[in-house]
Amino acid sequence: MKVIGPNVGFTIQRKNGLPSSTEPYQTIVTTQSNIYNYEDYNVDLNEVYTYRVRSTGIYNSFFGNEATAYVPAIVPVELLSFSSSVIDNDVTLNWMTATETNNSGFQIERNTLLNPLSRGEAEGRGVWENIGFVNGNGTTTETKTYSFKDENLSTGKYQYRLKQIDFDGTFEYSNIVEAEILPPAKFSLEQNFPNPFNPSTKISWQSPVNSHQTLKIYDVLGNEVATLVNEYRTAGKYEAEFNANNLASGIYYYKIIAGDFSQTKKMVLIK
Repeated sequence: MKVIGPNVGFTIQRKNGLPSSTEPYQTIVTTQSNIYNYEDYNVDLNEVYTYRVRSTGIYNSFFGNEATAYVPAIVPVELLSFSSSVIDNDVTLNWMTATETNNSGFQIERNTLLNPLSRGEAEGRGVWENIGFVNGNGTTTETKTYSFKDENLSTGKYQYRLKQIDFDGTFEYSNIVEAEILPPAKFSLEQNFPNPFNPSTKISWQSPVNSHQTLKIYDVLGNEVATLVNEYRTAGKYEAEFNANNLASGIYYYKIIAGDFSQTKKMVLIK
């Protein structure tokens, strides 16, 4: 801007829209003659503004060229990626952000898709539930990585989404990723652990089919001393804890029956 004669300052005006807009200009600030820049903070997101500056001198007062600025909408979190991976009965979720603004964190939500069982149930859509929360990094322009593990899942299909929550409570959902826990390839009954034990131990087994399953404990005389499982279960991997606090030291047997599969193993209680 060329100033003719003594300059006593600048008047900055703004209007909504492009230069062709019929909106009227409004004066937003008047500065001294030695000020040559101004930052306008009183703006709305996702709006276009046009500015002009008037030089106010003793001998003249005129406007310079118009300048247009667009104020973009601020995305609280720019999500670069969101993926899932499956190892055994665990699903690991990984995601990455490019930038974050006032990010309190991520609520992890899971939708368990209803799987058709051998009893004739139809496959359908389950209900979204909150299964965890991972803290965010507030406001940052650095790339950040996050992960969350959903453990010990039953056989079936699952969907996951992130609910990104700001410090003021506003939120936004991510896209949905899917994961599937496949049924085991064969029947098996693992050795209890620990063994010998006192007073409790864990017993693990797996079944590749949906079936009624029983897991019972017997003493050396064949007397049933405990029933840990007696119900219909879908194909998958399972674990049960046996507490022998009320039993005497000695040898005991545990037996699994799942469909046509049956197996027995020995364990030792030492007190």
